[in-house]
Amino acid sequence: MSTIVTNELAVDDYDWEKERKAFDETKAGTKGLVDSGINILPKMFIQPVDEMVQSSSIHDATTLRVPVIDLAGLEKDNDRERIVEEVLDASQKWGFFHVLNHGIPMDVLDGMIEGIKMFHEQDLEAKKEFYSRVIPFFLRCTSHFERCTFDWNAILDHTDQVLKLGNTILELLSLALGLKPDCLKEMKSDKGWTCVYHYYPPCPQPEIALGTEKHSDSSFITLLFQNHIGGLQVLHENQWVDVQPIPGALIINIGDILQMISNDKLTSVLHRVRANRVGPRVSAAFFFTGLVTSPKTYSPIKDLITEQNPAMYREFTVAEFLTNYFTRSLNEDRFKHFMI
Repeated sequence: MSTIVTNELAVDDYDWEKERKAFDETKAGTKGLVDSGINILPKMFIQPVDEMVQSSSIHDATTLRVPVIDLAGLEKDNDRERIVEEVLDASQKWGFFHVLNHGIPMDVLDGMIEGIKMFHEQDLEAKKEFYSRVIPFFLRCTSHFERCTFDWNAILDHTDQVLKLGNTILELLSLALGLKPDCLKEMKSDKGWTCVYHYYPPCPQPEIALGTEKHSDSSFITLLFQNHIGGLQVLHENQWVDVQPIPGALIINIGDILQMISNDKLTSVLHRVRANRVGPRVSAAFFFTGLVTSPKTYSPIKDLITEQNPAMYREFTVAEFLTNYFTRSLNEDRFKHFMI
């Protein structure tokens, strides 16, 4: 017998699997629930009690903010040195930072957001076949191009430019670590990537909604663009801090793989997304994971290892890391499996 706490009463013998199955069979997703006019959340979307308590411990965003780094002048030596120092400081203390003047035009970013909205806001029957709970799920954009309303040109244009920016960020991080500029790229950290497009409809009960649970990223780095609707939070000094949307800015965060190969010199932090009463919140995240199928092994970069700072992690492949990431217990230390 199980007991869960809702905004109404404790309910015994709640069958989560039954409710999840019924939800999946609609193939309408959370947007379908909102479109149906619900006012009370299904129990499967209510966050755990301890998370509700944590939600009340959010730092005032006016006094504590995720760093903002202006990439203007990147080609000038003096500005480049400043930018590298700011990237190092933000990556060590926060694991997150905004970038401005990154070179991606605003119309490209807006086109990507509109493309994501276009897909999710089309008729349910047109998108049902793409509904899946399987991870990873690959959208078959070639064979279903004519049957799925999606602004592919906007998405592909955005992807090309984000990948280019990702290489710039990898170069800055290499320099920040005191390495040659191409070090992280030579490790093929830019050769495998995954993009995830999120659409969060307005929620009737955001104060108890599950949202996206706290997690770290299974990547070297992640590049994220979000629209004007907030909700993203990072855990900083044991406090949840809102990542306020900045027009035109992209968000960069350090992933678990980069924390390990930097031997903990850079920090991958927990983050989450809270539900909003307004919406939709739309975002696009690009995860630079390296090649999953490659036999290449990773471990702390040799130039970062000294007698005083010995390697903390053993060798691993991307495939082994991802397998552990998606199968470990939620309460298990995310780095324990790889520590020496």
